[in-house]
Amino acid sequence: MPEDIIETVDLTKVYRRKKIEVAALKGVSLRVPRGEIACIMGPSGSGKTTLMNLIGGLDKPTTGRIVVDGVDLTRLSESRCADFRLKKIGFVFQFYNLFTTLTAFENVELPMALAKAPEKERREKARSLLEMVGMGDRARHRPDELSGGEQQRIAIARALANNPALVLADEPTGDLDSDNAKAFLELVKKLNAEQGQTFVIVTHDPLVSNECGVVYAMRDGVLSNRK
Repeated sequence: MPEDIIETVDLTKVYRRKKIEVAALKGVSLRVPRGEIACIMGPSGSGKTTLMNLIGGLDKPTTGRIVVDGVDLTRLSESRCADFRLKKIGFVFQFYNLFTTLTAFENVELPMALAKAPEKERREKARSLLEMVGMGDRARHRPDELSGGEQQRIAIARALANNPALVLADEPTGDLDSDNAKAFLELVKKLNAEQGQTFVIVTHDPLVSNECGVVYAMRDGVLSNRK
């Protein structure tokens, strides 16, 4: 397996709005080692979420290359890219993006059902993941019955459902108080240490960046290494 789980080469992303062009990314080259907790830090509008969306296969670059877990995403069709996302990448969002009509257990089970995992296997895995993130006793609760910190833990369990090579988190502490933000980071470090899970976290929160092994700064579409 490649040493770097992510490699981007001279990525650009230009949005066209009528006759106006906006360059969200300007020649971004990035390497993230496998098993790392990496952070991309920058203010709103810096391009960090655009970069995460490209790495996650949610969007295509204007120019440049993106290789994730040895696969060049820029060469994949839409359907193959969607399949790659489902099986290889987990997403954790600021506002959790849990399905409000489903229980915590059903939210975690869903990605496995989409990947056509056998029912017994996915039910056992969902229970195991909920226990791992400390939410085993909340499995039958719906999102509106859970606190923000609890919903974030469910979102992490869901992100891990298909054993992804990479977990991407977009402003995961933005809606959490400081105690829950610290609890989130402790869980990330635990999963990284015990499972070897690679995390890339997009944030503007210094509390998050201080806990990451590699920190990149993003400003005006340009990426630089901080530590």
